[in-house]
Amino acid sequence: MKQFTFLLVFILALGGCGRRNNSDVDVSGINCPPVQIRRYDLDLFNANNARLAVNLRQLQPKYRLFLGDSLDDPSKISALKDYLESPRNQDFIRAVRIKYPELSYLEKDLTEAFKHFKYYFPSFHIPSVYAYISGGDYEYPIQFSDSVLLIGLDNYLGKTFAPYKEDGVSLYQLNRMSAEYIVPDCVRLLASSEFPVETGGTSLLDLMVEAGKRLYIQDAILPKTPARIKIGYTPEQFDWMTKNEKQVWAAVIENRMLYSNDGRVIRVFTSDGPFTAEFSKASPPLLGNWIGWQIVKQYMENNPEVSLEQLLKEKDSQKILAGSKYKPEK
Repeated sequence: MKQFTFLLVFILALGGCGRRNNSDVDVSGINCPPVQIRRYDLDLFNANNARLAVNLRQLQPKYRLFLGDSLDDPSKISALKDYLESPRNQDFIRAVRIKYPELSYLEKDLTEAFKHFKYYFPSFHIPSVYAYISGGDYEYPIQFSDSVLLIGLDNYLGKTFAPYKEDGVSLYQLNRMSAEYIVPDCVRLLASSEFPVETGGTSLLDLMVEAGKRLYIQDAILPKTPARIKIGYTPEQFDWMTKNEKQVWAAVIENRMLYSNDGRVIRVFTSDGPFTAEFSKASPPLLGNWIGWQIVKQYMENNPEVSLEQLLKEKDSQKILAGSKYKPEK
């Protein structure tokens, strides 16, 4: 591993640059009802705790998804009261009321995203969308099941929100806990749930191309969203990656890692984290995902007859690499 690390440092003494994004498509004719986000978060926390059972019954028809069909069990009311009175949840709802008093901009962005989904995937079913307080479910800020999309707004209060640090959230996660990540996170989860990517193997190339396909879906659905947001990079990490892409690819080729199934090698290039230790502390994580993304983008540019659905079903990563003619620029 020492020899490998030394070679990476040597290669990174050189320079490089990035890749352009895809163009948008016309979705003005797509029939998609405007998204309306149901504010379970505000409605629930606005309930009077002294009359909680009565207030919950008033909310039940609108929020049966959360409250169920029956509120006769005293333990259920007690659990909801504890949830509402939790000091941390009180921190969350106070901040949410200030930062997200209304969500019209988010509804507009989701409507546009859903139109793009319908454009590329006509069978896509528009989900119902709810906002709620997850109680600090940092691992799953967005949830999706049975055509219902849940947005935990308490996970998007900004990296300086003090309770996050008190709860031990990692710095690299904090950088992604702001409003600009809500729609990309929704799109990422919807795409992986509804339109799974097919892959034919477990080599580094296979996994890079698989990740590249997932990021390319975001290109298609969110053409106006900056690339760094789609992959979760800070501006500094994005700058490093665009300058050093050629050298990262050279390291993969020079070390004959492209077809490796070695778990250690794969973790270096596809694991999330604050940085990629084998390169430098200035480097971002997910270097292989980035390269796979560029390969897939160039493949689609070179093969305009290939639809997005066909891309997702293509299992031959070598075919995609060859068809991309991928060669990072200086």
